[in-house]
Amino acid sequence: MALVAVVVALATAAAALVLVLADVATTATESSNEGQQLAAAPSESPARNLAPTLGKSLATVSPLYRTGRLTDVNCTPGELPAGSISAYRRFLTRVTTCLNKAWGAQFRKAGLPFTKPRLRIITGKIKTPCGAWNVGADGVYCSVDRTMYLMISREQLRNPFPLGITRLVAHEYGHHVQQASGIWHYYWAARAVAGKARRLQLSRQSELQAECFSSVFMSTAKGTPLVTDEDWAYTVDWFRKNGAKGWPQNDHGKGPTQAAWMERGFDRGTPGACNTWASAARNVT
Repeated sequence: MALVAVVVALATAAAALVLVLADVATTATESSNEGQQLAAAPSESPARNLAPTLGKSLATVSPLYRTGRLTDVNCTPGELPAGSISAYRRFLTRVTTCLNKAWGAQFRKAGLPFTKPRLRIITGKIKTPCGAWNVGADGVYCSVDRTMYLMISREQLRNPFPLGITRLVAHEYGHHVQQASGIWHYYWAARAVAGKARRLQLSRQSELQAECFSSVFMSTAKGTPLVTDEDWAYTVDWFRKNGAKGWPQNDHGKGPTQAAWMERGFDRGTPGACNTWASAARNVT
């Protein structure tokens, strides 16, 4: 889609596009924004039991970081015409299939066991095993049942933005990568004993890594109708200017920080470019 088309789409349905681009999949209420960002794990989660034994290295030196460029699976999810819920469902399913293939191959390179996340497409708010649906959310990854819940809203159905939707799915899939690889095992354990400032930093490290993982996947479709140079530049610039506006506690990172990790993942195309856990604090602000 050309940049001109995107601008026209924004003029006619800006709110819908904002929802897709803003990653409202993890939107939370003011009082519990932090706890709901990543679908808080239950107290009996094995993540919290493993982390004290295996330590921070689960996140800082994951085998995924040594696997090179993400496998290009020639992802072609097809057209996404406005107003077609069947086409929207098909698009989401195909993007998820592409992600399964790409990350499955990467886990094999790393010598790690891999399981696909479940996908549930919905048209209205529901309660997941991780809690109540967040206000304004378009989707969420729940670590309890390892499911991506993706909602088709009326606004997005009227004016879909394929790159923005793909980016959102790939971000939520990035959280599954963190869960399946063991990175979140450290995250949940560290979060359980952290003070507020440290919890916010941990949240930023997790969210920025998921965004970087998303961009790594998007790089495999660079130059295709799905990811044109104009649309990608527009999307990164949108996050630079607006990415932090929905997160008053700064649990996702400042707009320029989000954009920087997007560019890093897209330019390098490797999971190793997304090691937010070993990065200097100034890079995860």
